[in-house]
Amino acid sequence: MTILTPTNNHQVSADGVPDEALLNRMASEFFALVPGVAQAAAQFLPGLSHLNEPHPVPVSPAGNVPVIEPQSSSSAHVAPVAEPGIAQGVPAIYAAALPHNGGSSIAPSRPQAGGAGSPYYFLSGEHAYPSVDAGLDSLAAQATGSDQVSARAFGLPGQDQLQRLLGELYPAKAVTATPANELSATYYFQQGEQNYWDAAPRAANPALAAPFDIHAVRRDFPILAERVNGKQLVWFDNAATTHKPQSVIDRLSYFYAHENSNIHRAAHELAARATDAYEGARNTVARFLGAASPEEIIFVRGATEAINLVANTFGKKFIGAGDEIIVSQLEHHANIVPWQQLAAEKGAVIRVIPVDDSGQILLDEYRKLLNSKTRLVAVTQVSNALGTITPVQEIIALAHSAGARVLVDGAQAVSHLRVNVQALDADFYVFSGHKVFGPTGIGVVYGKKALLEQLPPWQGGGNMIADVTFERTQYQPAPARFEAGTGNIADAVCLGAAIDYVERIGLEKIALYEHALLEYATHGLKSIPGVRLIGTAHAKASVASFVLAGYKTEEVGHALNQEGIAVRSGHHCAQPILRRFGVEATVRPSFAFYNTCDEIDRLIAVVKRLSATRRS
Repeated sequence: MTILTPTNNHQVSADGVPDEALLNRMASEFFALVPGVAQAAAQFLPGLSHLNEPHPVPVSPAGNVPVIEPQSSSSAHVAPVAEPGIAQGVPAIYAAALPHNGGSSIAPSRPQAGGAGSPYYFLSGEHAYPSVDAGLDSLAAQATGSDQVSARAFGLPGQDQLQRLLGELYPAKAVTATPANELSATYYFQQGEQNYWDAAPRAANPALAAPFDIHAVRRDFPILAERVNGKQLVWFDNAATTHKPQSVIDRLSYFYAHENSNIHRAAHELAARATDAYEGARNTVARFLGAASPEEIIFVRGATEAINLVANTFGKKFIGAGDEIIVSQLEHHANIVPWQQLAAEKGAVIRVIPVDDSGQILLDEYRKLLNSKTRLVAVTQVSNALGTITPVQEIIALAHSAGARVLVDGAQAVSHLRVNVQALDADFYVFSGHKVFGPTGIGVVYGKKALLEQLPPWQGGGNMIADVTFERTQYQPAPARFEAGTGNIADAVCLGAAIDYVERIGLEKIALYEHALLEYATHGLKSIPGVRLIGTAHAKASVASFVLAGYKTEEVGHALNQEGIAVRSGHHCAQPILRRFGVEATVRPSFAFYNTCDEIDRLIAVVKRLSATRRS
C-alpha cells in the first residue's frame, strides 16, 4: 500500500516519490529561475505557459532567501523571479519595480564567445544573450540565478559578431552580406579617427531603435517627467550624475520602513535584516565586477574616497622616496590630487602618459615611462571630460611586466561597459554609485584579496576592530578593516538595487544603444558651423564635449537650460586634459540609455540657433 504524507501542501509517497502536482510545481520553479527560458519551455510544455507571467519576489522570514510562490500577473512591468542581480533580502515592492525588459522588435543578435582578436572587451561572450534555438539544456547552463560569486570567463566576441550587433541596430545599413573588402568605411574600428566621426554613416538614421523598450525604461525614471522652464526635462548631464529608477527609490523607502538598523552589532531581527541586505549588496557588486569574492569589495563614499583610501594604505606602505607613480593626461582631479599629496609626503615622482590629438593614450609613450622605480599606475577607464575609453587591459599588462600595481578609475565606465576585474587583472578598481543609477554617498573599492590583506587600515573606530585594549588593537580582515564606523548602509543596499536594474536591461544592449546615440549627436554637432568637438577617439563612451565659436561655454549651457536641456559646462574637474586641447572649458552633453534621438534633436536645434547668430 502507498502511504502519502503532506509536505508543503503536496503529497509524496513513503519512498519519497513526489506526486504529479509537486513535480509540476518543481518544474515550473526551475524554468522560472532560468533567464529567457520561459517561452522556449512553453513550446514543449504547454502546461507551463504561466511562466511567461511576471512574478514578484517574496522573501523568506529569514529575510535573505527569495521564496518562489505563484503570483497573479497584475503588472505588465514586473521582474521575473530569481534572475541575475536579485540580491539577498529583496522586498516584493522593489522587485516589482525592476524592468521586465521584453525588448523591442529590433534587438541585437546573440553573439557567441570566442574571437579573442577583438579589442572590445566590454562585449564579453560570458554575458551574451542566450539563444532560444540552443535548446533547454544550453539555456539552463547559462542561468545565473543566484548571488553566489564565481569567477567569470572572459571570452571576447570577434569583429563579425560586433558587426552583426551593430548591423541590427541599423537594418538599412546591415553588412552581413557585404564582402570584407567593402567594409573599410563602415565601422569605427576599421578606419581613421577623423573619417569615422566626419562621416558617421549610420548616425543620421532617425529611425534608430533601442534594443529594449525605451518607453518602458523612461517610465522607470520618474524625474524624466519633470519640466524645466516649462519644457520637458532632457537630462544630458549623466557624466556628472545619473538619475534613479523607481526600483532604487522603492528600495530606499523599504529599507527605512522595514529594515533600518545598524549592522553586525546586535542579535535582533532588524539588525539581521539590515546585515543581510548590506552584505547582499556587497555580493551583488562583487558579481557585477567579476570579483573572485565579496571580501574584495569595500564600501566607501564614492570614487574620490576610494582613491584616497588606496593612496593612504597601499601608497603609504609601498611607495617611498624616489619611487614613481604614473597617471594619464586624461585623469579627473580625484585621480591626480591624492597622488600629488602622497608624492609630496614621500618624496615620490609623478609621471604623465600623454594623449594624441584624438584624446587617446599613447601606449608607446607609456612604455617609455615604465621602469624599475614604477610602483603604481593610476588610470581612468573612461575619461569624464572626453569620453575616451582607454586600453586598460594593455596598460595593466605592461605595468605588471614592470612590477607595478594598477588602480583603475571606473567611475565613468561601469554604467556603460561590462567590467570584469579578474579578466583585466586590475589590482584596484573604484567607482561611485551615483554614476550607475544608484544613490550619492556610496562607492566601491575592489582590491585583490591577497593585496588587501597586506594593507594597514586607513581610519580607526568601530566595526573594523577584532579586539581593543589600551595596549594594542587587533583589526578585522578585509573588507571590514577598511569600513570604520557606521557605514552608509541604506545607500549600499540601493547600489545593489541599481546594479540589479542595469543588469536586467543588459550592459551589452546599453553599450550598443549609447554608442548609437553618441554617433547621432556627433554627426549633428559636427554639421554646425563654429562647433569644435573636443575628443574624437575611436573608442568613446557617451560624451560629446564641444565648444562653440563666439560663445562662452556657460552661455551655451544657459541657452540649453532655457529649453529644459541639462548639460555640464566648465572644466569638469579635468583641467589638464582640456588644456591639452587649448581650452579651459567645454559644453559636455553626456548620454545614458534613457535618452533618445529626439532629445538630441532638441539640443542640436538650440546650438544651431546660437551658431546662426554667433558673435564674430
